[in-house]
Amino acid sequence: MEQGNQSMVTEFILIGFSSFPDLQVPLFVVFSIMYLAILAGNIIIIATIRRESSLHIPMYFFLAMLSSSETCYTCTIIPNMLVNLLKEKATISFIGCTVQMYTFLGFACTNCLLLVVMGYDRYACICKPLRYPVLMDQRLCTKLVVFSAIGGFLISEIYSFSVFSLPYCGPNKINHFLCDIAPLLELACARNYIGEILIFLFSFLVIVFSFLLILLSYILILNTVLKIPTAEGKRKAFSTCSSHLIVVVVHFGCASIVYLRPRSRNALNEDMFISVTYTLVTPLLNPVVYSLRNKDVQAALKKSLGRSACERKM
Repeated sequence: MEQGNQSMVTEFILIGFSSFPDLQVPLFVVFSIMYLAILAGNIIIIATIRRESSLHIPMYFFLAMLSSSETCYTCTIIPNMLVNLLKEKATISFIGCTVQMYTFLGFACTNCLLLVVMGYDRYACICKPLRYPVLMDQRLCTKLVVFSAIGGFLISEIYSFSVFSLPYCGPNKINHFLCDIAPLLELACARNYIGEILIFLFSFLVIVFSFLLILLSYILILNTVLKIPTAEGKRKAFSTCSSHLIVVVVHFGCASIVYLRPRSRNALNEDMFISVTYTLVTPLLNPVVYSLRNKDVQAALKKSLGRSACERKM
């Protein structure tokens, strides 16, 4: 930490999309629309689940928590990115960069852990239906969400400490639109091999180990579903998992490409564009997939909108 305190860099310049000056205004418009859609979609899901008693079950409780975490996650990145698209020179202070990395990685890790919890919930529901109310009572569900949040931000603290304990004496141009791990390590004036090993190990733990746990849940689910005698029963069981699987594949796929790939300068340029996917597309995918593919959410949403219309008429 002593070296980090002697850093000469007081602010960073986010190069981001400055290489495409003619596209910055169109990108601002497109990203703004996507951001509004993310906020609206997640808020609608949270409000619908909160309002409709038919959705007061663990599956939708976890979905509401995931939507809340996704909303907070995008709020740490996208507003600043939109402002920077309209600037000639996008800068962020050293402390601001630290806070941004800590918060967005904290919510990103929380999302990963929540997806694991949602996978376990589907396993308990399909494979242990008689014991499901006992296995997934409200107290345990709350504990799992709290554990996911605490675990996510503890891992983020390790990431942030490993990166910002390094000395930064120049240059200060970040080849990205946010303060992420790889582009900052490229700017450090020294290497922290122990810190980099810790970053890789925890990235492996959060991404690969979490994905393997979800995969194990679905292997057990598949084994149970194949034993269901009726085609309708199988279809219903699979339909409760399909939305979660789509989000898992996109979420962990993008994360593994960015955080588990060997470092290189060409990879940094590719990572910036992949980051747009997990910054904008994945958070937008969550409400779209769960609202369009889930009949329970659709029915509850129609019911809620109908009730609101009646209340306005009265």
